[in-house]
Amino acid sequence: MAVLLVGFVLVATGVIARRALGVRQQTEIRKLHQRLDSLQQERVRVEGEIRKASSRARLQPIAEQRLNMHIPTPEQQIILQRGDSAASRTPRTPPVRHDSL
Repeated sequence: MAVLLVGFVLVATGVIARRALGVRQQTEIRKLHQRLDSLQQERVRVEGEIRKASSRARLQPIAEQRLNMHIPTPEQQIILQRGDSAASRTPRTPPVRHDSL
């Protein structure tokens, strides 16, 4: 009878220890999920700030003031025509030299 009682106490102690460990791990997991959520919210906020700071409306005045840049007027623009694309794809051969002359 004493062996049965000792066995029961050992099994009960094991179950209680396992449940206590499970509760601690669940608490840690919950904290990590909360931290993950807050970091994801922070990432979204930072990405929004980056988009806002790198927008043309924000960068244009800075470029005009600090770098003395401006949007060119139509008179300042030159439109270049593209060359023949087939000619640019064919390999060029070196000119033939005639050493006999």
